[in-house]
Amino acid sequence: MSVALPHPGASSPIHAARVRVSASTTNLGGGFDCLGMGVDRWLTATVAASGGDARDGALPAVGIARAGTLAALDAGASPPPPPHEDLLYVGFAAACAARGRPLPARLDFTATSEIPVARGLGSSAAAVVAGAALADAALALALGPEELAALCAEVEHHPDNVAAAVFGGAVLAVRPAGGARAAAGYLFAPLAPHPSLAFAFAVPDFEVSTAAARRALPATLPHPVAVAAAGKGAALMQGLATGRPELLAAALDDVLHVPYRRAMIRGYDAVTAAAREAGAIGATLSGSGPTLVAVAVGEAAARAAGAAMCDAWRAQGVRAEPIVAAGAPAGGLRVEAVEAPPPPVA
Repeated sequence: MSVALPHPGASSPIHAARVRVSASTTNLGGGFDCLGMGVDRWLTATVAASGGDARDGALPAVGIARAGTLAALDAGASPPPPPHEDLLYVGFAAACAARGRPLPARLDFTATSEIPVARGLGSSAAAVVAGAALADAALALALGPEELAALCAEVEHHPDNVAAAVFGGAVLAVRPAGGARAAAGYLFAPLAPHPSLAFAFAVPDFEVSTAAARRALPATLPHPVAVAAAGKGAALMQGLATGRPELLAAALDDVLHVPYRRAMIRGYDAVTAAAREAGAIGATLSGSGPTLVAVAVGEAAARAAGAAMCDAWRAQGVRAEPIVAAGAPAGGLRVEAVEAPPPPVA
């Protein structure tokens, strides 16, 4: 729900910014929680920060106007999160905290998104990154991309989605030496998928929450399964770099998370089989689903796989939208404008 706020007076300086952040796909089978790629769907967000600094640790007044796929949050049966729990605000506040900068007394956000919500395409990561990037741009926090990505990963808990949302392309995100508890931050390394590869997504009309998908995972795995998962992760990296179909087919046949989540995805087996029958190397979950992603050699094969996946879902009464990406993955963060709007007319 949007919160209407009075326009600040002319005596209150206004700091404003506008950013675009892309959707992302992650895992691709063997790259669980460490590999992300940008997808050509976008969240555009603005902020106007005014009223000086919030005093004595008080929370700022926050207004949020949503459009596009985010409008469903306002129109749905369940109420949207309170403004101070909205991920745009959470990202903005995290960026300010990273620099020890007090929050402004008033924040007015707008957000228009093409990214399907709760579909495994990084809508949450895009919102956190957008909020942090708006704070960085509007308040001149001087956060570099690496620091911005690291702090958003700590907030959002999905460094793979965050890395793709910040840097675009395909990115590996891992903790530095010392272990997840001992080490702070992340290491981000760009990957260059082979130019022969293309990716097709089938986005269904039902949701799977990330929290529910996480709960489906076991707390521990047998050592042989972990060894197999490590091999598939290595096959994914090498397969993406070389375009070798046999390596990618092995990598997409995940043993770490897909076996525990596939039952949550209506028609998973039929839809992934349809992608392979249409010429794809393989297909798997995008993130935690329910969107499915197929990897193919060439755009024509990817388009055939995308259409086949949507047809297979349609046969089961599920509507689905295809998205096809050929060539280098797109995406990333773009600061489009940093400007102060004129004061209101008295």
